[in-house]
Amino acid sequence: MGLVKLAAAALAAGATFFAFSARADGNLNLICSADVVICEQMKGAFEKKTDISVNMVRLSSGETYAKIRAEARNPKTDIWWAGTGDPHLQAASEGLTLEYKSPMLGELHEWAVKQAESAGYRTVGVYAGALGWGYNTEIFKQKNLKEPKCWADLLDPSFKGEVQIANPNSSGTAYTALATLVQIMGEDEAFDYLKKLNANVSQYTKSGSAPVKAAARGETAIGIVFMHDAVAQTVEGFPVKSVAPCEGTGYEIGSMSIIKGAKNLDNAKKWYDWALSADVQSSMKEAKSFQLPSNKTAKVPEEAPKFEDIKLIDYDFKTYGDPAKRKELLERWDREIGAAAN
Repeated sequence: MGLVKLAAAALAAGATFFAFSARADGNLNLICSADVVICEQMKGAFEKKTDISVNMVRLSSGETYAKIRAEARNPKTDIWWAGTGDPHLQAASEGLTLEYKSPMLGELHEWAVKQAESAGYRTVGVYAGALGWGYNTEIFKQKNLKEPKCWADLLDPSFKGEVQIANPNSSGTAYTALATLVQIMGEDEAFDYLKKLNANVSQYTKSGSAPVKAAARGETAIGIVFMHDAVAQTVEGFPVKSVAPCEGTGYEIGSMSIIKGAKNLDNAKKWYDWALSADVQSSMKEAKSFQLPSNKTAKVPEEAPKFEDIKLIDYDFKTYGDPAKRKELLERWDREIGAAAN
């Protein structure tokens, strides 16, 4: 798996936290599983705040889990920030991450703290976002397509070759979609649905946000993604409209974990505490990042999809973050969907 070093973006995020009143030196090996723009912003802001040199790579959450599992005997990563919570929970259950109770826990929303508690404090929630899709309104107008308001609508033959979604083996977004459909429909029914949807899918991408970026560029009509990723394209000026499916939808708790055996443990803890602070989470809008922050006093972007406006399922993070269940679902997807994909 090739790892690409990303250029540092020296964007200040003005974070304030008592542990950082004194400047520190040293290194930090970070994997970031969010969009590259926010990854670069976070890296630059932390380096400016602390004088710690951050060696950062951007990988999807599925790729990151595979990497830290492969390197378990000789970890090359100190901290893993962002990406869907299921792979973080899986890593926690396999003892790949370290228990850490941040002094910032008291400032977090209940859903973020529950994420930590369920993992024995081996991970924590940093943001949340609901699953849905974004579609290109200009393509819809040109092709006289009808707005898909429900999961069932995506099966319409008029959408043949017009849908993109990521591969759940590499993408936490797509795994959340897979687990969501299983919880809404039942497993056999969900796989029947996915087989039918496959007829309309033009590409299974590596990255979870790639489908809606393709829709924004006019390369496909619909991208199944977390809704905040669709909103980000709209804010950028692209003709993208976001949809929350009528049957209900799942959601992610984007998480953060310190890797067991981290060689720069003190600096990893400094990043962990810093990243949970209100000021840092409030600054994410500057990078066109529209998730719901986990710190209760962080500013929520006006554009962020609000949970109260969306029909959310009671997503079972414990079950679908379990390694055995995840493996079972992914193997079935490979057999029944991946093998039949164009």
